[in-house]
Amino acid sequence: MSLTRRRAAASLAALPLALAAPGTAAAAATKARTTVYLAGDSTAATKQPTAAPETGWGMALPFFLADDRFTVANHAVNGRSSKSFYDEGRLTPILAALRPGDFLLVQFGHNDEKTEDPARGTDPQTTYPQYLRLYLDGARERGAHPVLLTSVERRKFDAAGNALPTHGAYPDAVRRLASAEGVPLLDIQASSIALWQRLGPVATQDCFNWLEPGESPNYPAGVQDNTHFQPHGAIEVARLVARELAARRVLRPRDVRRLDAAIPDSWITW
Repeated sequence: MSLTRRRAAASLAALPLALAAPGTAAAAATKARTTVYLAGDSTAATKQPTAAPETGWGMALPFFLADDRFTVANHAVNGRSSKSFYDEGRLTPILAALRPGDFLLVQFGHNDEKTEDPARGTDPQTTYPQYLRLYLDGARERGAHPVLLTSVERRKFDAAGNALPTHGAYPDAVRRLASAEGVPLLDIQASSIALWQRLGPVATQDCFNWLEPGESPNYPAGVQDNTHFQPHGAIEVARLVARELAARRVLRPRDVRRLDAAIPDSWITW
């Protein structure tokens, strides 16, 4: 197994440990922290062991936030769009838990694009921003801070090695809505496609869930997934999110950390 693969496997194993907060003292400390809620799809969602090494970027976000001031509540769910997440009532428990000063990060788009599915598809000019406004309004009514994110890019390159956009008009719809509503925008579509371009077609395979046959018991025949991440990719996308949270002054610079840090060697096991 390559160093990159070993690093990815070790990172995945470390993620639940980093998120765990057992004991009364830890629970009391959590109550005093500001909570960052995530509403989104499979690119951000917490994964089950049966999906490993597939990893959502929301699983890695806590590593980049000051853990004495913030906790992450990841409500992102596989396969959901802005419409289906809302229609299934998944926004309701978030709004019930939001406190003044909390943050709600909203990233959809991947499944909104599935317009052939009436349960999920939205139109980027009409129903997509209409549904997103429900998240913004709900957060603001509770004194929380909504933040819009454009969709993280898939892995797609042309024959010349140029990273290609895949989300059509949906990212621009989010940009327009953020401007119209005066809501902070994290343009993860732009920052992630720039990252994939820097890495190139080969190196990005270690970011996405690309596995050789026999490399993982969960994917005995191998997999070439250009949408979902391995731990390395999830960590890099979470790094982009944290960097933009600071750059857009959603959070103070001292509220984010490890932005330039490599994965610690202590996470690597054999």
